[in-house]
Amino acid sequence: MERFSWPRFLTIRPVYRQLARLLFYAKTEELSGTMKVFCGRANPTTGSVEWLEEDEHYDYHQEIARSSYADMLHDKDRNMKYYQGIRAAVSRVKDKGQKALVLDIGTGTGLLSMMAVTAGADFCYAIEVFKPMADAAVKIVEKNGFSDKIKIINKHSTEVTIGPDGDMPRRANILITELFDTELIGEGALPSYEHAHRHLVQENCEAVPHRATVYAQLVESRRMWSWNKLFPIRVQTSLGEQVIVPPLELERCPGAPSVYDIQLNQVSLTDFTVLSDVLPMFSVDFSKQVSSSAASHSRQFEPLASGQAQVVLSWWDIEMDPEGKIKCTMAPFWAHSDPEELQWRDHWMQCVYFLPEEEPVVQGSALCLVAHHDDYCVWYSLQRTSPEKDGRAHSARPVCDCQAHLLWNRPRFGEINDQNRTDQYVQALKTVLKPDGVCLCVSDGSLLSMLAHHLGAEQVFTIENSAASHRLMKKIFKANHLEDKINIIEKRPELLTPADLEGKKVSLLLGEPFFTTSLLPWHNLYFWYVRTAVDRHLAPGAVVMPQAASLHMMVVEFRDLWRIRSPCGDCEGFDVHIMDDMIKHALDFRESKEAEPHPLWEYPCCSRSVPQQILTFDFGQPVPLQPICAEGAIELRRPGRSHGAVLWMEYHLTPDSTVSTGLLKPAEDKGYCCWNPHCKQAVYFFNTTLDPRVPPGGPQTITYTVEFHPHTGDVTVDFTLSDALDRGC
Repeated sequence: MERFSWPRFLTIRPVYRQLARLLFYAKTEELSGTMKVFCGRANPTTGSVEWLEEDEHYDYHQEIARSSYADMLHDKDRNMKYYQGIRAAVSRVKDKGQKALVLDIGTGTGLLSMMAVTAGADFCYAIEVFKPMADAAVKIVEKNGFSDKIKIINKHSTEVTIGPDGDMPRRANILITELFDTELIGEGALPSYEHAHRHLVQENCEAVPHRATVYAQLVESRRMWSWNKLFPIRVQTSLGEQVIVPPLELERCPGAPSVYDIQLNQVSLTDFTVLSDVLPMFSVDFSKQVSSSAASHSRQFEPLASGQAQVVLSWWDIEMDPEGKIKCTMAPFWAHSDPEELQWRDHWMQCVYFLPEEEPVVQGSALCLVAHHDDYCVWYSLQRTSPEKDGRAHSARPVCDCQAHLLWNRPRFGEINDQNRTDQYVQALKTVLKPDGVCLCVSDGSLLSMLAHHLGAEQVFTIENSAASHRLMKKIFKANHLEDKINIIEKRPELLTPADLEGKKVSLLLGEPFFTTSLLPWHNLYFWYVRTAVDRHLAPGAVVMPQAASLHMMVVEFRDLWRIRSPCGDCEGFDVHIMDDMIKHALDFRESKEAEPHPLWEYPCCSRSVPQQILTFDFGQPVPLQPICAEGAIELRRPGRSHGAVLWMEYHLTPDSTVSTGLLKPAEDKGYCCWNPHCKQAVYFFNTTLDPRVPPGGPQTITYTVEFHPHTGDVTVDFTLSDALDRGC
């Protein structure tokens, strides 16, 4: 697939692309005759993003290691549908007595080009803009014996030239592409197709896929709506119930402009009420001229039930042939024609869009759902009349103007709206708060300061590092008439002065902890560094909450997620070992030694071991100068495959109250796991998987060495797998 510009890269979440790690490519400079890459990386010791100089090959290794090529190669449904569509397209061209000249945009491994040649294409021009991938494609094509029929062009498709001295001697009559993301158009498919039809392919060419159709379904869902809006939060105090209400500006804000792409198949049917049938919103015919201009498409429908219209669920399918007989669909299980044949994939998921505001709908009373899109993004609106009739066909892309959607991501909204979690903090606070207490809150955009105030703290201060969080909290305090009750300090904790605290000593240091730069579970240990920085402002006997934290680990077998790291070897009869080797080399560069953040509620797994506490952190004391190390072994007690180790943090608010960012309850008898839906857990994938047989000698073990590095805030884990594990599949 073709690479795309980084601003769009910020808005999507394919699992391998680790912008979630804030390691996006920023710029290069020529230093001492060599190219250096500067990458933004979260520093857990300071809670900020710092620019680090990396090796000139770092971006390449990062892109390869975190690409979704392996996932796509394991997508047999996708592969076979493409193969069938390519065979049919080549046959249609041959039946006209023409040579089959193929243009493959975003060739990746060259798989689709090799399919085309095998299907009888006379020649194929395969475009791949990412040089390491293009180099690999050249080797893969040569390895499979197609070098005389396939030319790899290492350019963006918009730079390809036609003519006697060009990259292609003449225009192609078959266009093959795989330019799609979960949103269909988010990787720049429309501009790429638009250019290709104008400059690179013949008029009325064959196209594989031939057509794409975007579908939508309107639903009411308190759970999903909680990912986008701040709900009233109830606090039980000695004086009765207090309610924290959201600012009107936040309620009216249309929200973040980006799609929320998730594994919708993991959302329970009980979590939403269907308000409409599945509606085909718009289609794109790839065999004809495509436009990347902004457009709107409306569909009139009658609600199936009365309720609050809040969320639009969306997905697409692609038809590989003009007749629509060869179809590849992203539909979730309840809308799939054959749920038993549902293909797991992570490179294409489903979309959750939030309406600008919730609207009441009445069963049977006609409405119009409108899909708007520009060249990269899709968004939805609900209208009472046909937009063509009232002249409102085009709508501006929604942009957050309340600050909350810039500070809090979707899981964070869900976390704040979790009333059970709030109640747990309230109960813990009641045990540590004193009537004359001075409370200092340290988290990004946290509501704990309001809980402390309502529960009777004499004075409350909250530190907000960023101007955005300062503005947001100021709005929330004002909406709740607390602007004069809670003091916001906008500065870094280490710069705190006695004057900021009005000369008072802190009796309670409070944190969730949550920080916007935290990506791996232990990054929130920044709270410990803050506690160390403000130590001189703490009163004798001051309470720190949470009092401690612990790091936990469990070995798991994934139902499907293992595919993103599994070598492919042979793909539909083509040897792609070179791709496997390239990914392994890129992982060995650094990534195999680092954990990946994954929201495991979307990725079912079974435990192979019991959860094990492997490190503890005492917040009653400053951060130590020396590393914290531990060694141990974890026994594999359940039969199955060991795909990797999952790590998470647990925060001990008080001796009797613990908040987990990982496993929420003991695994079921069969090992099924229930994960915190608001947090990402850390996954270390093993290079091998354990043979499912349990050896006669008893449980197998994996030994580990874990180390917390106080100077960097990082946690590293090294595993030693048993001989049986190394011999696994």
